[in-house]
Parts: sequence; C-alpha cells; structure tokens
Amino acid sequence: MIEDHEQNPSRRQMIARVTGGLGIASVLGPGPAFAQAPAGGFPQVPSWKTELRLLAPNIYAYIQGGGPGQMNQGVSNAGLVVGDDHIMALDSLGAPLHAKNFIAATRQAVPGKPFSRVVITHHHGDHIMGLPQFMPAEVVSHEYCRQAMLETALPSPTWEKREGWAEGGEARKIIAPVTTINSNTTYYYGNTVVQLITNAPAHTWGDIMIYLPQYKILFAGDIGFFYVAPFAHNGHVTKWLEAVDRIMAMDVDVIVPGHGPIGGKKELAEMAEYLQVFKREARKRFDAGLSPGRAIADIKLGKFDNWIGAGDRMAMNTVRLYHEFDGSITPAFDVQGTQKAAEEAAAIKASKAR
Repeated sequence: MIEDHEQNPSRRQMIARVTGGLGIASVLGPGPAFAQAPAGGFPQVPSWKTELRLLAPNIYAYIQGGGPGQMNQGVSNAGLVVGDDHIMALDSLGAPLHAKNFIAATRQAVPGKPFSRVVITHHHGDHIMGLPQFMPAEVVSHEYCRQAMLETALPSPTWEKREGWAEGGEARKIIAPVTTINSNTTYYYGNTVVQLITNAPAHTWGDIMIYLPQYKILFAGDIGFFYVAPFAHNGHVTKWLEAVDRIMAMDVDVIVPGHGPIGGKKELAEMAEYLQVFKREARKRFDAGLSPGRAIADIKLGKFDNWIGAGDRMAMNTVRLYHEFDGSITPAFDVQGTQKAAEEAAAIKASKAR
C-alpha cells in the first residue's frame, strides 16, 4: 500500500510535483519502497534496468530502471540522435545525477561529439531539470512548453544531496527553450530523418514526439507510460486517447515511452486501456453525483492497480477527468481540488478501516 502521506500530500508538495519537482519520489524523499502484493490476483508488472540501447544506426534510447518495489516514479527516459558533428538529445531527464549518468553513457558509446541540441517533449520537471548539465546547447520545445517552463516555480536554487539523484549544490534552474514549434517539424541528421510531431493537448498542452520513419521508431515522451500509471494532472484524457489512436495508425515498430521499458504498440494499447478504464469508472461516479473524493475511494482499476504509482495517481487523475466531464478543464493542474479530493478519499478509507 502507498502510505497515507503520499495519498494526502501538502499543498506545497502538490505544487512541487508539477513545478520544480520530479514527481512523488523527489518530493517525499527515498522513503519506504512501495512493494505490495499483486492486487486482485493479477500478475505484477515486470522490472527493467537502466541502459543506453542502440535501436538503429545513430539512434539510442536511454532507459532508467524501474519496477515493483522501487521508488522510481520520478524518473523518465531519454534518447539520442547522433549526427556527423554533434548529438541531439531527446529530453534531459530530471535530476543532476540522472542527466550526468546519461551523458557519461553517451560519451562512452559516442565519444568526441558535443550535445548541440536538446528537444524537450513537455514541461514536467523530470524531463527538463537536467538541462543545466547539457549547456551550452540549443533547447527546442513546443511553444506552450516554453511558456509553462518560464512559469515554473522552483523550491530552491540548488539541489540537496540525495543518493542517486544529486551530489548536492548543483544549480537548480530553468533553461528556457530558444527555439519553439507549434506544428510538425523535420530535421535531417545525415541520412536520418527526424520528425518532431506535435500533440496538443494530450499529456499536456505542449507535447512533442520524435519519429524516425526510416527505422519505424517513435520516442513518445509522456504520451507513453508502460507499466507505470500515467499522470493526467495537466492533460486531457480524451485527446490523449486520440493521440494514441494516431500512433496506432503510424508505421511504428518500436516505441520509447516517457516512463517504463521500451515497447511497441501492444504496450501503448495497454496504456490506452488504463486511461479508458479510468475514464469509464470516473464517469460512472460523476454521473451518479459522487464527489471526486468519494469516487477515488470507490474506484478499482483491476489489473492496473498493480501498475507503478497507481494509487498515487488516483486523486489527480480523477479530479482531471471530472473537469473534463463538466467542461471546466484548463491546461493548469487543479492543486487545491486535488488536495481536497485526496483528503476526502483518505478520510473515507480510514473510516472503513476502523
């Protein structure tokens, strides 16, 4: 079970998760691992290791390890496109040591070439806070992503020491993109075609995916969560599902998700099923007049209750769907509404446990 303090965070913690934070892992500290018995008799999800994997000539995916019992909700994936004289990074990761480890693995695999460009898939901290480690480099993003980054409030100007995350004292700052796009854009790296595909709204109002059509590879950013419960706090679930449908119609064999192991359309379809089940269950309770907090306490997701971080996502995803259902959705995360719903759900569960 996830501890009550994770279900019922303070307002400051909730804000930190989507501003300077990296998700629950960075806010709460190392804490206890949340290993739990598989819910409802469903099998537990797999584990995966950190690796830099060559996917095709000059194309690499950097996957950060995770799985059951690991505090890995705030770690994301990244990628590389290697050109004749420089490297394009696909996302910067979120903590200084995560970014440094990514860079070190790249230096070993591709020595002698600088990072001259970083494409950011969206504005969340676990994808942008590693940018200081890549400077100087051109940072490219969606126009909305840049604006959201500029509006990000950081909890402190430097990182505190944390094993595996930060040595302590590293600069914690926003590196604003200098190039923005609002429609599909193509780069050419030698003979490699690199297509930046905009998806807005979906996971956020400023998502970019990176498609390598010659190799049928897609870096999906946080349009893809494999075995990790999706964050929908800045998203539009119905539009997100439409983005998945578009991917399913593409000529793609390999999908690198923003979170989780490398997969393909099978894993993406499973994530879409998660969103569909959540939307259906939330809609039943919305139509019945239940408050978001009561809905959270009542919703069961079946096999998806075993996905990494599933309990932690309940409040933010339920509140987000309620805003979609009543037509009040905006790009911003409803911090106060989510905290109120989480508190109500925690009280209901505590009462039932007595």
